[in-house]
Formats: sequence, structure tokens, C-alpha cells
Amino acid sequence: MTRHTLALAFVCAAQVACTKSSQAAPLRLGTTTTVEQSGALALLDSLRPPTPVRVIVAASGTILRSAAAGDLDVVITHAPSLEQRLLIDPGYAALRCPFVASRFAIVGPPADPAHVASAETAAEAFRRIATARASFISRADSSGTHIKELSLWKSAGVTPNISRNSWYVQAAGDQAATLRIADERAAYALADLPTFTRLTGIALRVLFTADTALGNPYTMYVIRSASENSAATRFSTWALADWRTRLLALRLPGGVAAFAPLPGGCSTPVAATGR
Repeated sequence: MTRHTLALAFVCAAQVACTKSSQAAPLRLGTTTTVEQSGALALLDSLRPPTPVRVIVAASGTILRSAAAGDLDVVITHAPSLEQRLLIDPGYAALRCPFVASRFAIVGPPADPAHVASAETAAEAFRRIATARASFISRADSSGTHIKELSLWKSAGVTPNISRNSWYVQAAGDQAATLRIADERAAYALADLPTFTRLTGIALRVLFTADTALGNPYTMYVIRSASENSAATRFSTWALADWRTRLLALRLPGGVAAFAPLPGGCSTPVAATGR
């Protein structure tokens, strides 16, 4: 299947099902580049969803804004603060369904000039990178990875400024492209671990993962404008059972699980108080 950002193809349960459903609009599923590049979306291609699906892939911020505009029916993203602000607080999400979690890793050159591998926390690792003025490549695209990176800089007490900090480079690209730039420049980066392990031909190494702050939760939302559409609810129920089960069986090199389950079932999300 050929994929393009914001313009993707159908996932059909079977050719017959596609033919019978040809008069009905497909379910519009929006998800992130790491879901595609980690191999999670390839599993969806191989399964039998209960309805034809049109998949749109982009950074989490782009997906969430498209959902808020009513252009998507179901989304799976990994930017909790953006999800709260763009979907839940304005009332655009009818259902919130914890899906799976992966992990982020701080990756970098084998020489590790900033001594990231010996840091005690992710924030300390980021602080060491800034202190050493070691090159760091940021996605800078409002993706879940970028939002997590910004939170880690904040925890580290560092505010990278591209006009003053030549070591901090904004790639404005997807996860794989950003990591290849980091590899070319022997730089550090924040990476979704399942995505990183699928890349080949790079010298970057996983240097730091041992911090709960590097958890990477993916949440599925049924958008309110689609909540009366039984296909959206049917797909979310199926995804939590069939698709998630297959995702939890994926293994990273060494046999470690690529994804972990998130507790809880689908529920009506609640807007934050005090806003």
C-alpha cells in the first residue's frame, strides 16, 4: 500500500466487503507517523477491520486539529497535553480509549560526548546535552515526540533557542527523517523506540531509556461528529480487541515487548477544570 501524508489508502476487510461498501464513505482514521513507522499500521493492513478505513498519517498536532475540524472520525495520537487542549476541553471527543504505550529513548552517537548514558534521569540527560553543546536534532513539528521533547527540556531547566544555540537543529520532519539527519551529524535525538529499532544503516545507538518520563502512551478517540456513526464505535471496539492484541505481541530485538497495554476502557472524556 502506498501512503502519503494526509492522503492515504483504504484498509478493507475483504475484497467482497469493499465492493459491498463501495457506496458508503470509509471510516476516516487519523494517526501519527510513529504508528506508521513503528510497524503498527502494517498490522492493521493485514487484519480484517469491520469497516473500510481510510488512513491519514501526520504529526499528532496536525491530526488533532483535523479531528477538531470534523475531518476525521477516529484518531490515535500520543500527545496527551495536546489531546486535552484540542479535543477534550472543547468537547470534540465523544470517547477516549487508552490503547497501547511504547517508550521513548534518547539516542545518539556511540562516542556519547555528552555522557548521556550515565545520566540518572531523562532531564539530566537533556541537561548534559545542552551543557556540552552537543548537536541535538528536534522534530519541531508538533508531533507527540516533539511535545515530549519540549517537556523534557522544561524539566531540565533548558530553553533551546535556535537563534543562539547552534547545537540545536530543527528538522521539521517525521521520526525516521529526523533520525537519519541525527545520524549524519553524529547528533542526539529523542526517538520512539519501536520506530528506531526498525531503521537500518545508521550508527546511532540507544543511550538512555531508564526513566518513567519516557513513557509514550497512545490513546484512541472517537470524534463527537462521528459518534452517531456506528462504524466509528464498531471500529474502536474491534481495534481494542483485535488490533491491540496483535500489537502487544510485537517484539523488539532482544525479545522485549514493543508495546504495553494501557489500563482502562473507553469512557466519556472530561474537560479540565479551571479553564
